Amino acid sequence: MKRFPSLYEVDARDWLYRCGAEAGESITLDRIPNASLDRLAERGFDFLWPMGIWQTGEAGAKVSQSSADWQESFRRALPDLTPEDITGSPFAIAEYEVPPQFGGPEALQALRARLLKRGIRLVLDFVPNHVALDHDWARTHPEFLMEGSEDLLAGQPSNYIRLKAGDASRIYAHGRDPYMPAWPDTLQLDYSNPDLQEAMAAILERIAGQCDGVRCDMPMLMLPQIFQRTWGRVMKPFWPVAAARARKRNPQFLLMAEAYWEMEWELQQQGFDYTYDKNLYDRLVRRNADEVRGHLTAEWAYQNKSVRFLENHDEPRAAAVFPGEVGRAAAVVSFFVPGLRFFHDGQLEGARIKPSVHLRRRAVEPADPQIAAFYERLLRALVSEAFQGDWRLLDTVPAWGGNPTASSFLCFSWSVNGRFAALAAVNFSEHQSQCYVRLPMPEPAGKVTFRDLLSDQVYVRDGPDLAARGLYLDFAPWASYVFLVELQ
Repeated sequence: MKRFPSLYEVDARDWLYRCGAEAGESITLDRIPNASLDRLAERGFDFLWPMGIWQTGEAGAKVSQSSADWQESFRRALPDLTPEDITGSPFAIAEYEVPPQFGGPEALQALRARLLKRGIRLVLDFVPNHVALDHDWARTHPEFLMEGSEDLLAGQPSNYIRLKAGDASRIYAHGRDPYMPAWPDTLQLDYSNPDLQEAMAAILERIAGQCDGVRCDMPMLMLPQIFQRTWGRVMKPFWPVAAARARKRNPQFLLMAEAYWEMEWELQQQGFDYTYDKNLYDRLVRRNADEVRGHLTAEWAYQNKSVRFLENHDEPRAAAVFPGEVGRAAAVVSFFVPGLRFFHDGQLEGARIKPSVHLRRRAVEPADPQIAAFYERLLRALVSEAFQGDWRLLDTVPAWGGNPTASSFLCFSWSVNGRFAALAAVNFSEHQSQCYVRLPMPEPAGKVTFRDLLSDQVYVRDGPDLAARGLYLDFAPWASYVFLVELQ
């Protein structure tokens, strides 16, 4: 596997819907067109995450269809919405099985084999905090679920639900985190029960036999201190045991965490290969170069295990948040630093309407030719050996006394086998900026060529002058460049 791999997320239901519409018939996972998989390989992706592959239940779909609060967001996501489009959240899992309409387990394994032939590994969902309202455990293992009381149901009706099983009924908690309203289409799992932990670890182990990794939904909710804060119950650590079992089944199994609340490092220590870097994303949204630079001074071990993204199914579309040149600048900062590079279906074409995970399809939007062309170049650049090497955040100095704009620059070097090979440079500001940047290379006797991979522009500079003063940069607002460097 690459040192810094790339991952592509696509909504499985929408993917199958679009492929079926093109084919004029229903499509299952094993019949995804070869051209679609070939395109992923051509773009250099190492992982595919078809989000929402597991069986959901009718109860979750009914909650989505009946929630008046959600209907407006559905119509924003899909202007031509029909009732049939509301299929429920894929994070309300009734069973970790591939449903028949997707082709069942055999179709999933056929897809995995086709991906592996193209050098792409398969990542699936693991939702450890909760299950669907109609999960079988409500009937067979009520002790696995967080039970409530009549008082709790009366006082917090949005957080609890009464479910009937035959002539009996029980009150259960909906899944939630300590800071947000409950998810009304789910039931909370009780991790203070060792038998529940065993059952969930067994599910993860079984998933490890069907794919090459998982994206774990909100795994910090299973950290003992967070679980106790939320539910007032003590639990034993779950992730080190579960991760070890999964990797015993599949030694190359990847664990990727959706992570917030400054829990990234702890999750990495508990066995996760990668954790979402929401902090970098938020700093880019605020368009503050100093904040971004400070964030990128974190330890190398942390940087290596960070997931860098500009959008995913939980965030607004990148083209809507980072318009025009701002988007190019943010993309260069995000994807030319260490870590796993995460891209979302529609992002590469400049889609602007945020899709809803409750719907079976997303809005059809025309591609933005400028954004599409930019990402084609960016992805071609990322496959270069230079960006699998050693990374360094470079210091910048004022171009002349009294010029404060050097602080607007974010500059990164990449070296291969100790040799300076590439430079990414961004003026992350709304004004023209100038600086000198010292380059990590021995004093060259001749010329140094800088070839911009995003524009084909070529710049030649005098080697001794670079050694004496550094490279002079004078960039327009939000300008960004990714240079391969050749020493003569």
